[in-house]
Amino acid sequence: MEYVTAVPHPRSEAAGSARAGRLSLAVALLCGALGAAVALLATRQQWSRGTATVAGGSFPLTANGSDVTGVPAALAVVGLAALVAVFAVRRAGRFAVAALLALAGAGTVAAALLGASDSSALDDKAAEVSGDTSAAVEALSHTAWPYVAAVGGLLLLLAGVLALRYGRLWPAMSGRYERAGAPRPRRTAAAGDPDRPEELWKALDRGEDPTGA
Repeated sequence: MEYVTAVPHPRSEAAGSARAGRLSLAVALLCGALGAAVALLATRQQWSRGTATVAGGSFPLTANGSDVTGVPAALAVVGLAALVAVFAVRRAGRFAVAALLALAGAGTVAAALLGASDSSALDDKAAEVSGDTSAAVEALSHTAWPYVAAVGGLLLLLAGVLALRYGRLWPAMSGRYERAGAPRPRRTAAAGDPDRPEELWKALDRGEDPTGA
């Protein structure tokens, strides 16, 4: 008994690759843009709070994400730039930029999680308020915003992974510009009919004999 192995049609494979490319492109763009926006927004919010002991009582202190660490915001900007640059390069360049996008996302996650338990920013503020360089913050508590920044980093990381996996199927911005900027062939003016009246007058103006052979 013979078994016949079904061979996929090349046209169906091409159609499947095109669908995968479009879907991955849409998801990567959404995740990358949303991840960068979430990370940048989270770094502007309050990450920790506490109190410092000063003359007359306790002084409340707060620290935003940018006070704790500037790494997540910087990497979010790098990731967003890499997401745009993916479409301006091809082949090895696209792979390198996609890897940069993934690394920016991973770095954002790591920096946000490390900042979730950091107290150095509030300690510096406590020392400044109290005038004592050895002063430390008291009643320290943290908010959920560092973890929101980490979620933004995860979205950037996902966009980078998609670019690494499916980036070869995505369109390139440079190719479009190359086609648009290619020099167009010059149109040569059609030769005029010497028997037309306007051509006869032009010949007379040039001092030529239009009736000559």
